[in-house]
Amino acid sequence: MVQFFTPPEYHTDINTPRHLLDRLSLNSRLYFVARHVNILFEARKVVSRGEFDTQAWAQASYDIFKHIEGCGGRFHITGLNHLAELDQEVVFVSNHMSTLETMIFPCLIAPFVEATFVIKESLARHKVVGSIMRSRNPIVVFRDNPREDLKTVMSEGQARLEKGISVIIFPQSTRTVSFVPEEFNSLGVKLAKKANVKIVPIAIRTDFWQNGSLVKDLGPICRDIPIHIAFGEPLEVHGNGREEHKEIVNFITNNLKDWNAI
Repeated sequence: MVQFFTPPEYHTDINTPRHLLDRLSLNSRLYFVARHVNILFEARKVVSRGEFDTQAWAQASYDIFKHIEGCGGRFHITGLNHLAELDQEVVFVSNHMSTLETMIFPCLIAPFVEATFVIKESLARHKVVGSIMRSRNPIVVFRDNPREDLKTVMSEGQARLEKGISVIIFPQSTRTVSFVPEEFNSLGVKLAKKANVKIVPIAIRTDFWQNGSLVKDLGPICRDIPIHIAFGEPLEVHGNGREEHKEIVNFITNNLKDWNAI
């Protein structure tokens, strides 16, 4: 498995040039969106051939990562050492700002552990990325019945973890730039406790890629906003998990404050 980043940190070289076609797009999102969609359609072809394994998933994600850098994105990623030190499957929990983290988490996480997402049913049916997401055996929830979603994540999540597949969860109900601790549920902690695995907090600032008003996945990009991703130390869940949930929320909040995002 190819490892794209060397722990403990990665920072985009300040001299990284922008793609010529991006510059010719006059700071619009035209080239950014066109190339992004092209990468996804190339990945769909691999899926259709039955060859979209973990390496192919991570490679497609890394292609998007480099495309973002080529369109002015500047990444600052810390805590990669915590991924490198993992010796078993875990639950990852992250705040959720934009499409960006869904696209680039695979190239960061998959080289270290097998993983899949908990996703909304609408994403599994998405005309462009649906087949890609389904190929990774995700846990699909419907968001209209929290009790049923909890049962699904608990049963299917534990099954994935028992097979050595880590689970990535966005506990917020939707993508949003603002972080409201009360809206960040404890689903990840509950799953980690039930499966007796550790939980890894992830804090992200990805409003470089804004949510669109008409098509949420294809919003504008803000090249002056840096992209931050921080992986925390794996936590062991004790008791009812309230302290660990609080620690995760504090980890995200403190990082967002450091990044001037709140």
